[in-house]
Amino acid sequence: MALHDEITTRKNQLAKIRECGIHPYPEKYPKDKAMADILSLKEGEQISTAGRITSIRTMGKITFCHISDISGKIQIVIQEDTIGKDVYKQFHDIYSIGDFIGASGELFTTKSGELSIKATSTTFLGKALLPLPEKWAGLKDTETKYRQRYLDLIANPESKKLFLFRSNVIKAVREFYWRNGFQEVETPTLLHVATGAVANPYKTHHTALNQDLFLRISHELPLKELIVGGFEKIFEIGKAFRNEGIDPSHLPEHTHLEHYSAYWNFEDNIAFTEKMFSYLFETLGIAQTLVMDSGVEVQLKQPWPRYNFVELIKEKTGIDVLAYEAADTLRSDIKKKNISFDGIDQMSLAGLMDNLYKKIVRPTLINPTFLTTYPEILQPLARRNDENQNVVDQFQLVINGWEVVKAYSELVDPIDQQQRFAQQSEHKEQGEIEVMEGDDEYITSMKHGMPPISGLGMGLDRLVALLSGNSNLRDVVLFPLLRKK
Repeated sequence: MALHDEITTRKNQLAKIRECGIHPYPEKYPKDKAMADILSLKEGEQISTAGRITSIRTMGKITFCHISDISGKIQIVIQEDTIGKDVYKQFHDIYSIGDFIGASGELFTTKSGELSIKATSTTFLGKALLPLPEKWAGLKDTETKYRQRYLDLIANPESKKLFLFRSNVIKAVREFYWRNGFQEVETPTLLHVATGAVANPYKTHHTALNQDLFLRISHELPLKELIVGGFEKIFEIGKAFRNEGIDPSHLPEHTHLEHYSAYWNFEDNIAFTEKMFSYLFETLGIAQTLVMDSGVEVQLKQPWPRYNFVELIKEKTGIDVLAYEAADTLRSDIKKKNISFDGIDQMSLAGLMDNLYKKIVRPTLINPTFLTTYPEILQPLARRNDENQNVVDQFQLVINGWEVVKAYSELVDPIDQQQRFAQQSEHKEQGEIEVMEGDDEYITSMKHGMPPISGLGMGLDRLVALLSGNSNLRDVVLFPLLRKK
Protein backbone atom coordinates (compact mmCIF):
# COMPACT_ATOMS: atom_id res chain seq x y z
CA MET A 1 0.00 0.00 0.00
CA ALA A 2 1.29 3.46 -0.90
CA LEU A 3 2.13 5.73 2.02
CA HIS A 4 -0.65 8.19 1.16
CA ASP A 5 -3.21 5.39 1.04
CA GLU A 6 -2.03 3.95 4.34
CA ILE A 7 -2.26 7.32 6.05
CA THR A 8 -5.79 7.73 4.69
CA THR A 9 -6.74 4.29 6.01
CA ARG A 10 -5.45 5.15 9.46
CA LYS A 11 -7.33 8.44 9.52
CA ASN A 12 -10.50 6.58 8.55
CA GLN A 13 -9.86 4.13 11.37
CA LEU A 14 -9.51 7.05 13.77
CA ALA A 15 -12.90 8.35 12.66
CA LYS A 16 -14.37 4.87 13.12
CA ILE A 17 -12.95 4.68 16.66
CA ARG A 18 -14.69 7.92 17.56
CA GLU A 19 -17.95 6.74 15.94
CA CYS A 20 -17.83 3.65 18.16
CA GLY A 21 -17.65 5.88 21.23
CA ILE A 22 -14.08 4.82 21.99
CA HIS A 23 -11.52 7.38 23.10
CA PRO A 24 -8.57 6.99 20.69
CA TYR A 25 -6.11 8.30 23.29
CA PRO A 26 -7.35 7.19 26.73
CA GLU A 27 -5.97 8.40 30.03
CA LYS A 28 -4.49 5.20 31.53
CA TYR A 29 -4.53 1.40 31.62
CA PRO A 30 -3.78 -1.12 34.42
CA LYS A 31 -0.63 -2.77 33.04
CA ASP A 32 0.49 -5.43 35.52
CA LYS A 33 3.75 -6.65 34.05
CA ALA A 34 6.36 -5.95 31.40
CA MET A 35 6.71 -8.42 28.53
CA ALA A 36 9.97 -9.86 29.82
CA ASP A 37 8.36 -10.57 33.20
CA ILE A 38 5.36 -12.27 31.58
CA LEU A 39 7.60 -14.65 29.65
CA SER A 40 8.94 -16.00 32.95
CA LEU A 41 5.45 -16.96 34.20
CA LYS A 42 3.55 -20.22 33.84
CA GLU A 43 0.41 -21.20 31.97
CA GLY A 44 -2.92 -20.44 33.60
CA GLU A 45 -2.00 -17.10 35.17
CA GLN A 46 -4.27 -14.12 34.54
CA ILE A 47 -2.43 -11.21 32.95
CA SER A 48 -3.20 -7.60 32.09
CA THR A 49 -0.59 -5.93 29.91
CA ALA A 50 -0.20 -3.33 27.19
CA GLY A 51 2.12 -2.40 24.37
CA ARG A 52 2.54 -1.46 20.72
CA ILE A 53 1.24 -3.87 18.06
CA THR A 54 4.16 -5.06 15.95
CA SER A 55 2.44 -7.70 13.84
CA ILE A 56 -1.08 -8.90 13.02
CA ARG A 57 -1.88 -12.26 11.42
CA THR A 58 -5.47 -13.40 10.91
CA MET A 59 -6.69 -16.92 10.19
CA GLY A 60 -10.47 -16.74 9.92
CA LYS A 61 -11.97 -16.44 13.39
CA ILE A 62 -8.62 -16.25 15.18
CA THR A 63 -6.04 -13.47 15.09
CA PHE A 64 -2.48 -13.55 16.35
CA CYS A 65 -0.74 -10.29 17.14
CA HIS A 66 2.52 -9.49 18.83
CA ILE A 67 2.79 -6.51 21.14
CA SER A 68 6.01 -5.06 22.48
CA ASP A 69 7.43 -2.80 25.15
CA ILE A 70 11.02 -1.83 25.94
CA SER A 71 11.67 -5.21 27.58
CA GLY A 72 10.46 -7.52 24.80
CA LYS A 73 7.34 -8.82 23.09
CA ILE A 74 4.55 -11.35 23.61
CA GLN A 75 1.82 -12.81 21.45
CA ILE A 76 -1.85 -12.10 22.03
CA VAL A 77 -4.39 -14.54 20.61
CA ILE A 78 -7.80 -13.04 19.87
CA GLN A 79 -10.62 -15.47 19.09
CA GLU A 80 -14.09 -14.57 17.89
CA ASP A 81 -15.60 -17.27 20.10
CA THR A 82 -13.97 -15.74 23.19
CA ILE A 83 -14.51 -12.01 22.76
CA GLY A 84 -17.66 -12.11 20.62
CA LYS A 85 -18.39 -11.56 16.94
CA ASP A 86 -18.99 -7.80 17.15
CA VAL A 87 -15.86 -7.08 19.19
CA TYR A 88 -13.80 -9.30 16.89
CA LYS A 89 -15.01 -7.40 13.82
CA GLN A 90 -14.39 -4.10 15.57
CA PHE A 91 -10.81 -5.15 16.27
CA HIS A 92 -10.16 -5.55 12.55
CA ASP A 93 -11.93 -2.29 11.73
CA ILE A 94 -9.88 -0.06 14.03
CA TYR A 95 -6.46 -1.62 14.71
CA SER A 96 -3.29 -1.39 12.61
CA ILE A 97 0.33 -2.23 13.21
CA GLY A 98 1.83 0.50 15.38
CA ASP A 99 -1.28 1.10 17.49
CA PHE A 100 -1.24 0.62 21.25
CA ILE A 101 -3.45 -2.04 22.80
CA GLY A 102 -4.25 -3.29 26.27
CA ALA A 103 -5.15 -6.95 26.70
CA SER A 104 -6.30 -9.13 29.58
CA GLY A 105 -6.49 -12.88 29.59
CA GLU A 106 -4.95 -16.20 30.52
CA LEU A 107 -1.47 -17.39 29.70
CA PHE A 108 -1.28 -20.51 27.56
CA THR A 109 1.10 -22.17 25.13
CA THR A 110 0.17 -22.44 21.45
CA LYS A 111 0.63 -25.57 19.37
CA SER A 112 3.86 -24.07 18.06
CA GLY A 113 5.14 -23.80 21.64
CA GLU A 114 4.87 -20.02 22.06
CA LEU A 115 3.73 -18.64 25.42
CA SER A 116 0.81 -16.34 24.63
CA ILE A 117 -2.13 -14.49 26.16
CA LYS A 118 -5.60 -15.75 25.26
CA ALA A 119 -7.40 -12.41 25.30
CA THR A 120 -10.73 -12.13 27.07
CA SER A 121 -10.79 -8.36 26.57
CA THR A 122 -8.90 -5.72 24.62
CA THR A 123 -8.71 -1.96 25.10
CA PHE A 124 -7.72 0.58 22.48
CA LEU A 125 -4.88 2.71 23.88
CA GLY A 126 -3.49 4.87 21.09
CA LYS A 127 -3.76 5.35 17.31
CA ALA A 128 -0.66 5.57 15.12
CA LEU A 129 -1.42 7.85 12.15
CA LEU A 130 1.88 7.08 10.43
CA PRO A 131 3.12 3.57 9.59
CA LEU A 132 6.19 2.08 11.18
CA PRO A 133 9.41 1.75 9.14
CA GLU A 134 9.51 -1.05 6.61
CA LYS A 135 6.76 -3.02 8.28
CA TRP A 136 9.12 -4.01 11.09
CA ALA A 137 11.79 -5.30 8.73
CA GLY A 138 14.17 -2.92 10.43
CA LEU A 139 15.38 0.65 10.07
CA LYS A 140 18.73 0.70 8.28
CA ASP A 141 19.28 4.34 7.24
CA THR A 142 21.85 5.76 9.66
CA GLU A 143 20.75 9.40 9.48
CA THR A 144 17.11 8.48 10.05
CA LYS A 145 18.17 6.40 13.06
CA TYR A 146 19.84 9.48 14.55
CA ARG A 147 17.12 12.01 13.62
CA GLN A 148 14.18 9.81 14.57
CA ARG A 149 15.60 7.65 17.32
CA TYR A 150 12.10 6.60 18.36
CA LEU A 151 11.72 4.77 15.02
CA ASP A 152 15.10 3.12 15.52
CA LEU A 153 14.00 1.90 18.96
CA ILE A 154 10.72 0.58 17.55
CA ALA A 155 12.25 -1.16 14.55
CA ASN A 156 15.57 -2.44 15.87
CA PRO A 157 15.64 -4.65 18.99
CA GLU A 158 19.42 -4.23 19.15
CA SER A 159 19.00 -0.48 19.62
CA LYS A 160 16.64 -1.05 22.54
CA LYS A 161 19.17 -3.43 24.03
CA LEU A 162 22.00 -0.91 23.57
CA PHE A 163 20.23 1.95 25.31
CA LEU A 164 19.09 -0.26 28.15
CA PHE A 165 22.76 -1.21 28.47
CA ARG A 166 23.70 2.49 28.58
CA SER A 167 21.23 3.01 31.41
CA ASN A 168 22.72 0.08 33.30
CA VAL A 169 26.27 1.40 32.81
CA ILE A 170 25.41 4.76 34.34
CA LYS A 171 23.49 3.04 37.13
CA ALA A 172 26.52 0.85 37.89
CA VAL A 173 28.86 3.86 37.91
CA ARG A 174 26.66 5.62 40.44
CA GLU A 175 26.41 2.51 42.60
CA PHE A 176 30.19 2.16 42.63
CA TYR A 177 30.67 5.69 43.88
CA TRP A 178 27.98 5.33 46.54
CA ARG A 179 29.56 2.09 47.75
CA ASN A 180 32.91 3.84 48.05
CA GLY A 181 31.70 6.69 50.22
CA PHE A 182 31.25 9.41 47.60
CA GLN A 183 28.46 11.98 47.74
CA GLU A 184 26.72 12.96 44.49
CA VAL A 185 26.46 16.72 43.99
CA GLU A 186 25.26 19.14 41.31
CA THR A 187 27.08 22.22 40.09
CA PRO A 188 25.95 24.95 37.65
CA THR A 189 25.70 24.47 33.91
CA LEU A 190 25.60 28.24 33.30
CA LEU A 191 28.83 29.94 34.36
CA HIS A 192 30.41 33.39 34.19
CA VAL A 193 33.71 31.84 33.05
CA ALA A 194 34.15 28.79 30.83
CA THR A 195 37.20 27.12 32.32
CA GLY A 196 38.47 23.85 33.76
CA ALA A 197 39.51 22.66 30.30
CA VAL A 198 40.86 23.97 27.01
CA ALA A 199 37.83 24.16 24.71
CA ASN A 200 35.68 26.63 22.80
CA PRO A 201 32.48 27.29 24.81
CA TYR A 202 28.89 28.08 23.91
CA LYS A 203 28.03 31.65 24.82
CA THR A 204 24.59 32.92 25.82
CA HIS A 205 23.06 36.00 27.45
CA HIS A 206 21.01 36.22 30.63
CA THR A 207 18.34 38.84 30.03
CA ALA A 208 17.41 39.61 33.64
CA LEU A 209 21.04 39.92 34.79
CA ASN A 210 22.10 41.54 31.51
CA GLN A 211 25.25 39.44 31.55
CA ASP A 212 26.90 37.05 29.13
CA LEU A 213 27.20 33.49 30.39
CA PHE A 214 28.73 30.26 29.12
CA LEU A 215 27.67 26.63 29.10
CA ARG A 216 30.21 24.71 31.14
CA ILE A 217 33.00 22.86 29.39
CA SER A 218 33.98 21.07 32.61
CA HIS A 219 32.65 20.47 36.13
CA GLU A 220 36.07 20.91 37.71
CA LEU A 221 36.37 24.24 39.50
CA PRO A 222 32.97 24.31 41.30
CA LEU A 223 33.58 20.75 42.51
CA LYS A 224 36.96 21.69 43.96
CA GLU A 225 35.33 24.69 45.65
CA LEU A 226 33.10 22.15 47.42
CA ILE A 227 36.23 20.44 48.74
CA VAL A 228 37.20 23.81 50.20
CA GLY A 229 33.75 23.86 51.81
CA GLY A 230 34.30 20.57 53.62
CA PHE A 231 33.18 17.79 51.28
CA GLU A 232 35.87 15.13 51.00
CA LYS A 233 34.63 12.63 48.37
CA ILE A 234 32.23 13.93 45.72
CA PHE A 235 31.18 13.11 42.18
CA GLU A 236 28.92 14.58 39.53
CA ILE A 237 27.37 13.17 36.36
CA GLY A 238 26.06 15.81 33.99
CA LYS A 239 26.29 17.43 30.59
CA ALA A 240 29.34 19.36 29.41
CA PHE A 241 29.36 21.41 26.21
CA ARG A 242 32.13 22.20 23.74
CA ASN A 243 31.52 24.30 20.64
CA GLU A 244 33.92 22.38 18.47
CA GLY A 245 34.03 19.80 15.71
CA ILE A 246 32.01 16.59 15.51
CA ASP A 247 33.63 13.25 14.77
CA PRO A 248 33.16 9.64 15.94
CA SER A 249 34.86 10.37 19.29
CA HIS A 250 33.66 13.97 19.87
CA LEU A 251 30.18 15.46 20.28
CA PRO A 252 29.20 19.08 21.07
CA GLU A 253 27.52 17.92 24.28
CA HIS A 254 28.44 14.85 26.24
CA THR A 255 27.62 13.14 29.50
CA HIS A 256 30.57 13.79 31.76
CA LEU A 257 31.63 12.24 35.06
CA GLU A 258 34.00 13.95 37.46
CA HIS A 259 35.03 13.06 41.00
CA TYR A 260 37.32 14.64 43.58
CA SER A 261 38.74 13.13 46.74
CA ALA A 262 40.54 14.98 49.49
CA TYR A 263 43.84 13.47 50.72
CA TRP A 264 44.39 11.43 47.54
CA ASN A 265 47.09 11.77 44.91
CA PHE A 266 47.04 10.56 41.32
CA GLU A 267 48.41 7.15 42.33
CA ASP A 268 45.33 6.63 44.51
CA ASN A 269 43.21 7.55 41.50
CA ILE A 270 44.94 5.01 39.28
CA ALA A 271 44.15 2.27 41.81
CA PHE A 272 40.58 3.55 42.13
CA THR A 273 40.15 3.58 38.34
CA GLU A 274 41.22 -0.05 38.00
CA LYS A 275 38.90 -0.96 40.87
CA MET A 276 35.99 0.87 39.22
CA PHE A 277 36.50 -0.83 35.87
CA SER A 278 36.74 -4.24 37.55
CA TYR A 279 33.42 -3.52 39.26
CA LEU A 280 31.81 -2.45 35.97
CA PHE A 281 33.09 -5.51 34.12
CA GLU A 282 31.72 -7.85 36.78
CA THR A 283 28.41 -6.04 37.30
CA LEU A 284 27.66 -5.66 33.59
CA GLY A 285 29.00 -9.05 32.53
CA ILE A 286 31.70 -7.63 30.24
CA ALA A 287 33.99 -10.22 28.65
CA GLN A 288 37.77 -9.94 29.00
CA THR A 289 38.01 -9.38 25.25
CA LEU A 290 36.01 -6.60 23.61
CA VAL A 291 35.40 -6.90 19.88
CA MET A 292 34.72 -3.48 18.38
CA ASP A 293 32.45 -3.00 15.37
CA SER A 294 35.62 -2.24 13.39
CA GLY A 295 36.87 -5.76 14.14
CA VAL A 296 39.58 -4.55 16.55
CA GLU A 297 39.99 -6.70 19.65
CA VAL A 298 40.66 -5.02 23.00
CA GLN A 299 42.10 -7.12 25.83
CA LEU A 300 40.79 -5.91 29.20
CA LYS A 301 42.71 -8.14 31.59
CA GLN A 302 44.27 -6.23 34.48
CA PRO A 303 46.71 -4.97 35.66
CA TRP A 304 47.02 -2.40 32.89
CA PRO A 305 50.46 -1.20 31.78
CA ARG A 306 51.83 2.27 32.53
CA TYR A 307 53.96 4.37 30.20
CA ASN A 308 55.68 7.71 30.59
CA PHE A 309 53.98 10.21 28.24
CA VAL A 310 57.21 12.04 27.39
CA GLU A 311 59.25 8.86 26.92
CA LEU A 312 56.58 7.25 24.74
CA ILE A 313 56.53 10.23 22.37
CA LYS A 314 60.33 10.10 22.25
CA GLU A 315 60.23 6.36 21.50
CA LYS A 316 57.72 6.79 18.67
CA THR A 317 59.11 9.99 17.10
CA GLY A 318 62.63 10.59 18.39
CA ILE A 319 61.48 13.94 19.82
CA ASP A 320 61.95 14.81 23.50
CA VAL A 321 59.17 17.36 24.01
CA LEU A 322 60.60 18.51 27.37
CA ALA A 323 63.70 19.80 25.58
CA TYR A 324 61.77 22.61 23.89
CA GLU A 325 60.97 26.08 25.17
CA ALA A 326 59.73 27.64 21.91
CA ALA A 327 56.96 26.52 19.57
CA ASP A 328 58.91 27.41 16.41
CA THR A 329 61.76 25.07 17.28
CA LEU A 330 59.48 22.12 18.03
CA ARG A 331 57.41 22.84 14.93
CA SER A 332 60.53 22.78 12.77
CA ASP A 333 61.71 19.46 14.21
CA ILE A 334 58.26 17.90 13.80
CA LYS A 335 58.25 18.87 10.12
CA LYS A 336 61.75 17.45 9.69
CA LYS A 337 60.26 14.10 10.75
CA ASN A 338 57.67 14.47 7.93
CA ILE A 339 54.90 14.68 10.50
CA SER A 340 52.02 17.06 9.89
CA PHE A 341 48.57 17.80 11.28
CA ASP A 342 45.91 20.43 10.72
CA GLY A 343 46.78 23.86 12.11
CA ILE A 344 50.41 23.02 12.85
CA ASP A 345 51.66 26.45 11.75
CA GLN A 346 49.42 28.29 14.23
CA MET A 347 49.88 26.04 17.25
CA SER A 348 51.43 26.94 20.57
CA LEU A 349 54.13 24.84 22.20
CA ALA A 350 51.48 23.01 24.24
CA GLY A 351 49.32 22.49 21.16
CA LEU A 352 52.23 20.99 19.23
CA MET A 353 53.06 18.58 22.06
CA ASP A 354 49.44 17.52 22.42
CA ASN A 355 48.83 17.02 18.71
CA LEU A 356 52.11 15.18 18.20
CA TYR A 357 50.93 12.69 20.81
CA LYS A 358 47.42 12.46 19.34
CA LYS A 359 48.70 12.01 15.79
CA ILE A 360 51.51 9.50 16.36
CA VAL A 361 51.13 7.82 19.75
CA ARG A 362 47.51 7.60 20.84
CA PRO A 363 46.19 5.62 17.81
CA THR A 364 48.64 2.82 18.66
CA LEU A 365 47.24 2.31 22.17
CA ILE A 366 44.52 -0.32 21.75
CA ASN A 367 44.52 -2.25 25.02
CA PRO A 368 43.90 -0.21 28.21
CA THR A 369 47.00 1.83 28.96
CA PHE A 370 47.84 4.39 31.65
CA LEU A 371 49.96 7.32 30.49
CA THR A 372 51.72 9.34 33.20
CA THR A 373 54.24 12.17 33.59
CA TYR A 374 52.87 14.99 31.41
CA PRO A 375 54.64 18.26 30.62
CA GLU A 376 53.49 20.98 33.03
CA ILE A 377 52.53 23.22 30.12
CA LEU A 378 49.76 20.81 29.11
CA GLN A 379 47.79 20.99 32.37
CA PRO A 380 47.54 24.32 34.25
CA LEU A 381 45.38 22.77 37.00
CA ALA A 382 47.65 19.86 37.93
CA ARG A 383 50.27 19.65 40.70
CA ARG A 384 53.91 19.64 39.68
CA ASN A 385 55.90 16.52 40.41
CA ASP A 386 58.10 16.94 43.50
CA GLU A 387 61.18 15.52 41.77
CA ASN A 388 60.76 17.16 38.35
CA GLN A 389 59.04 20.54 38.24
CA ASN A 390 58.71 20.38 34.44
CA VAL A 391 56.08 17.63 34.63
CA VAL A 392 52.81 17.18 36.50
CA ASP A 393 51.36 14.19 38.33
CA GLN A 394 48.71 13.38 35.76
CA PHE A 395 47.52 10.24 34.04
CA GLN A 396 45.21 9.32 31.21
CA LEU A 397 43.61 5.96 30.54
CA VAL A 398 43.57 5.27 26.81
CA ILE A 399 41.52 2.43 25.31
CA ASN A 400 41.22 1.68 21.58
CA GLY A 401 42.91 4.98 20.77
CA TRP A 402 40.42 7.02 22.84
CA GLU A 403 41.11 9.04 25.95
CA VAL A 404 38.62 7.56 28.41
CA VAL A 405 39.89 8.93 31.74
CA LYS A 406 41.96 11.97 32.65
CA ALA A 407 43.06 12.49 36.25
CA TYR A 408 45.75 14.20 38.27
CA SER A 409 46.94 15.36 41.62
CA GLU A 410 45.27 18.76 41.88
CA LEU A 411 47.18 22.01 42.16
CA VAL A 412 46.09 23.41 45.53
CA ASP A 413 48.64 26.24 45.86
CA PRO A 414 46.71 29.47 45.08
CA ILE A 415 49.84 31.48 44.26
CA ASP A 416 51.08 28.88 41.77
CA GLN A 417 47.58 28.59 40.29
CA GLN A 418 47.29 32.36 39.89
CA GLN A 419 50.64 32.46 38.11
CA ARG A 420 49.62 29.69 35.73
CA PHE A 421 46.34 31.42 34.90
CA ALA A 422 48.35 34.60 34.23
CA GLN A 423 50.63 32.66 31.87
CA GLN A 424 47.59 31.36 30.03
CA SER A 425 46.29 34.92 29.71
CA GLU A 426 49.62 36.07 28.27
CA HIS A 427 49.52 33.26 25.71
CA LYS A 428 46.01 34.33 24.70
CA GLU A 429 47.16 37.94 24.21
CA GLN A 430 49.92 36.63 21.95
CA GLY A 431 47.29 35.09 19.70
CA GLU A 432 47.19 31.51 20.96
CA ILE A 433 43.78 29.89 20.73
CA GLU A 434 44.17 26.78 22.90
CA VAL A 435 44.42 28.37 26.34
CA MET A 436 42.57 27.91 29.62
CA GLU A 437 40.60 30.82 31.03
CA GLY A 438 41.39 31.96 34.57
CA ASP A 439 38.80 32.31 37.32
CA ASP A 440 39.31 34.88 40.08
CA GLU A 441 36.49 33.48 42.22
CA TYR A 442 38.15 30.07 42.16
CA ILE A 443 41.47 31.61 43.23
CA THR A 444 39.68 33.28 46.14
CA SER A 445 38.29 29.91 47.25
CA MET A 446 41.77 28.37 47.07
CA LYS A 447 43.14 31.08 49.35
CA HIS A 448 40.85 29.81 52.11
CA GLY A 449 42.88 26.61 52.12
CA MET A 450 42.72 23.27 50.32
CA PRO A 451 43.80 19.80 51.42
CA PRO A 452 45.66 17.49 49.03
CA ILE A 453 43.19 16.51 46.29
CA SER A 454 43.06 14.22 43.29
CA GLY A 455 40.29 14.40 40.71
CA LEU A 456 39.18 12.41 37.70
CA GLY A 457 37.13 13.08 34.57
CA MET A 458 35.57 10.51 32.25
CA GLY A 459 33.27 10.79 29.25
CA LEU A 460 30.44 8.33 29.86
CA ASP A 461 29.42 8.31 26.20
CA ARG A 462 32.88 7.00 25.34
CA LEU A 463 32.69 4.46 28.14
CA VAL A 464 29.35 3.12 26.87
CA ALA A 465 30.62 3.04 23.28
CA LEU A 466 33.70 1.05 24.23
CA LEU A 467 31.91 -1.43 26.48
CA SER A 468 29.29 -2.04 23.77
CA GLY A 469 31.83 -2.34 20.95
CA ASN A 470 30.77 0.83 19.10
CA SER A 471 33.20 3.15 17.32
CA ASN A 472 30.88 6.15 16.94
CA LEU A 473 29.50 8.10 19.90
CA ARG A 474 26.35 9.00 17.96
CA ASP A 475 25.37 5.33 18.07
CA VAL A 476 25.20 5.37 21.88
CA VAL A 477 23.56 8.79 22.38
CA LEU A 478 19.79 8.82 22.06
CA PHE A 479 19.52 12.17 20.29
CA PRO A 480 22.87 13.27 18.82
CA LEU A 481 22.98 16.78 17.37
CA LEU A 482 22.67 16.88 13.58
CA ARG A 483 22.50 19.67 11.05
CA LYS A 484 18.93 20.92 10.75
CA LYS A 485 17.21 19.81 7.56
